[in-house]
Amino acid sequence: EVIVQTAPGIVTTHRGGSIILPCRYHYEHSGEDPTPVRIKWSKISDPSTFADVFVALGKESRGFGSYKNRVALQEYDPGDASLIIHNITLDDYGRYECEVTNELEDDTGTVKLDLEGVIFPYYPRMGRYKMNFHDAGQACKQQDGILASYDQLHEAWLNGLDWCNAGWLQDGSVQYPISKPREECGKKDTPTGVRNYGYRHKDDERYDAFCFTSNLNGTVFFYNHITCCKL
Repeated sequence: EVIVQTAPGIVTTHRGGSIILPCRYHYEHSGEDPTPVRIKWSKISDPSTFADVFVALGKESRGFGSYKNRVALQEYDPGDASLIIHNITLDDYGRYECEVTNELEDDTGTVKLDLEGVIFPYYPRMGRYKMNFHDAGQACKQQDGILASYDQLHEAWLNGLDWCNAGWLQDGSVQYPISKPREECGKKDTPTGVRNYGYRHKDDERYDAFCFTSNLNGTVFFYNHITCCKL
C-alpha cells in the first residue's frame, strides 16, 4: 500500500518567488516491491472542483495551463513527490492535492499555499454597492489584485482591519470585518469579527469588493471614512 505524506500547516511565499509544495510517499510494508508510480498535482478550487497542475509518470511529465513551464518535481530522493513552482502568481494562491498512484492503489495529501500581501477594500468611483461578483473580480484585477479569500480577510481583521461596507470574496460570499462595533455598522452591542452575509447571487446582487495583492511597492493607507452598509 502506498502512503502519501504532505506538510502540515501552510507554505508561504510572495508573488514572483518560487516555492516547494512538500509531498513524500512510501510503502506501508518495507518489503513491498516498488512499482512505477504516477504523481499528479491538482489545484482544489472547491471540494468538488480540481484543476490539473502537473502529472509525471516515469521520465515523462507535463505541466498544464498557466503552470506550464513553471512547475517540476523536486525529486530529491526516491519517494520525493514535492512540486516546485516558479514565478508565483496571485492566482496560484490556494490548496493543492498531491496524488500518488501505483498499479493497484493510490493515496493523496493536501498542501496550502499562502502569499504574503495586503488586503484592501475597493469600490468604484460611481459609489458603493455597484458591483456584482464578476465586476468585483475584474475590478480587483484592474488594481493589480484578485478577490481575497475568507482566510485572508480574517487574517487582516486579526491585524486590525475595520471596514463597514460589505464586499465580495473569492468564494462568492459577501462579508466585512469589524474591529470596533458601532451603531452605524450593525449596532454597537454586536461582537467584533468578520460579519457574513452568506453566499449571494453572483449576477444580480451588488456590493463592494475585498481585494488581495502581493509584493506591493509602497504603502497602503486606509481612509477612515465610514459609510454604513445595512441590507
